[in-house]
Amino acid sequence: MPDATAMAVRDGVVAWIGRDDVARVQFPDATITDLDGGFVAPAFVDCHFHTTATGLTLTALDLRQARSRTECLQLVAEYARTHPDGVVWGHGWDETLWPERAAPTTAELDAAVGDRLAYLTRVDVHSAAASTALRHRAELHTADPQAPLAADDHHRVRRAARAALSATQRDRARRAALDAAAAAGIAAVHECAGPDVSGLDDWRELRDLGHGVEVVGYWGEAVATADEARDLLRSTGAHGLAGDLFVDGSLGSHTAWLHEPYCDAPETTGNSYLDIDAVTAHLAACTEAGITAGFHVIGDAAVATVVTALQRVVDRFGSVAVARCGHRLEHLEMVTAEQAALLGRWGVIASVQPSFDALWGGEDGMYAQRLGPARARELNPFALLASEGVPLALGSDSPVTDLNPWAGVRAATTHHTPGSAISARAAFAAATRGAWRAGGVRDGVSGTLVPGAPATYAVWDAGEFEVTAPADAVQRWSTDPRSRVPVLPALHDQFPRCRQTVHRGVTVHG
Repeated sequence: MPDATAMAVRDGVVAWIGRDDVARVQFPDATITDLDGGFVAPAFVDCHFHTTATGLTLTALDLRQARSRTECLQLVAEYARTHPDGVVWGHGWDETLWPERAAPTTAELDAAVGDRLAYLTRVDVHSAAASTALRHRAELHTADPQAPLAADDHHRVRRAARAALSATQRDRARRAALDAAAAAGIAAVHECAGPDVSGLDDWRELRDLGHGVEVVGYWGEAVATADEARDLLRSTGAHGLAGDLFVDGSLGSHTAWLHEPYCDAPETTGNSYLDIDAVTAHLAACTEAGITAGFHVIGDAAVATVVTALQRVVDRFGSVAVARCGHRLEHLEMVTAEQAALLGRWGVIASVQPSFDALWGGEDGMYAQRLGPARARELNPFALLASEGVPLALGSDSPVTDLNPWAGVRAATTHHTPGSAISARAAFAAATRGAWRAGGVRDGVSGTLVPGAPATYAVWDAGEFEVTAPADAVQRWSTDPRSRVPVLPALHDQFPRCRQTVHRGVTVHG
């Protein structure tokens, strides 16, 4: 809200936003924050986050900057030289951006690190290069010992690499990730944990950390009965049995489950980790127990499997019972109009990552390389989902994409495919109000700044504001007060800088 000069907060709740003199006279017992020309808005919620992995990217080896395989291996060798102890943990290489268009081999990695344990994830974290020492530690015997590891082999080597991290490394990484989230105006994250993602010990340590950024945990492990669902929720202390419960993998690693083969790998249609009966059983168990269920689902065959399973559960329990649980689907990249209509009717939440399209969309992007331009244009249809009434919540999938929430908002409004973008008002709402609702907070005010709402907000140095909305504008910002969305900053050349982040009246940054 660019015209407000002060925020009055009482007992962690917004009492007033507006002129400073009114706040001090009418609310003498409140805490008054002078906005000093800053822009105040509801703080963001990141609906798909991996805390420890994000922190390891910040504190260990970030390979997203590598522009060739040679440069990637140079970065690895330099890191190994300057960090002589512990596992070499790196993240973010992407061979589709390199002139070689080929991943590092095991031999090349061994040449860079010697006999060290080294684990380097591809940018999508669904495959990884691993040193010979780490492969031996994981007891892997693969057909191609030089190629990156995917599917179950990747899960296995990731567990071995995770076990080699010290408690100090893990704690430092988590704190760095949550500090970075707070500095980006994020007050809460939805941690997508699971046995193949981060492990139970990591989740429990994160759950008990007590950082000012709120962590809403989802545990991705399949169950078959309502009693199993209740017991697993109780033992993990998670919010739901959802998140990265893998039905399939990723397009970048050729492990997303497709109806038709990959264009650049015609011998495969990807991987399926859960069949229709397992998906149905998990959904039915969680629905009966009143627990949020959900899956990681990307490929069209995987989406079809989940929608068919949901139909079975709706037939058994009714659409009201399904909607009441707030089941959610992570990513949901390849969805048809018919499937979107059903998901909207059943109240299934789409937890989506607009920055995927910003990184990999377009006629020459990774999506087009993997699927061909025609199929690639159908991915991430945010406008279709919104038009069919599917509740949207935005996340980053950090460390897969940058955790800056303004980047996600901008990406949602500037989709590569004409007709797939959503308005800035809708994108901002999905990153705030929609994200709180996806996490089960449905009080009608969380994610807004009105008297009586939780005092969860961020103050930004934002520069110019878009105050008009011409019909032909791709990126313009709603000023309709009925939307409860503030006049938003322009995002043409740079993102706003976060000055302060507050969650329920407590400052977590600034």
